Amino acid sequence: MGRGGLKSRALLFRAVTVERFPVEEGHILLFSRAIGDPNRVYTDPAYAAGTEAGGVLAPPTFVQSSAHWDPDYPLRPKIGEVWFGSGRNPTGRQSTGGGGGGGMGSGLHAEQEFEYHRPLRAGDVLSATTRPGEHWEKQGRSGKLVFSESVTEYRDEQGELVVTARSVGVRTERPVTQEAR
Repeated sequence: MGRGGLKSRALLFRAVTVERFPVEEGHILLFSRAIGDPNRVYTDPAYAAGTEAGGVLAPPTFVQSSAHWDPDYPLRPKIGEVWFGSGRNPTGRQSTGGGGGGGMGSGLHAEQEFEYHRPLRAGDVLSATTRPGEHWEKQGRSGKLVFSESVTEYRDEQGELVVTARSVGVRTERPVTQEAR
């Protein structure tokens, strides 16, 4: 059974693979600044060495930055190609949607969950593989809502599972018209 007691269905999904995702101190520093988290265990190697962690750790959502190492990530700008962008109006390339539906022009990102199997440390080198998760439907005010989950597993160089990330996207069965808003 899927979420909410609805039967899970198969989902066509483009598997995403990141073969090499280095977790580096500089990237952790910039990421922690970008999210506004002042925890010194992310930014100060001397301080972090004296903590229970024993070294610089990555913030909980850091694995999302692995998209920068995926050459096929649809929102990653590509040199010489028009970029979909992040502004109010697209700058050219139209998204085909897919995956967990997290925005991508056809739906919304509905949920994100990270399960840590061990701390993510500066110096780790991860690989990431994404597979489809559950798929379910619910009736909304403007029609059927279609939910899809993707599951990404991040493993270290020894193949040990470090983080499992689950992302849920939602889209309407039919486009929402201006009148329905």
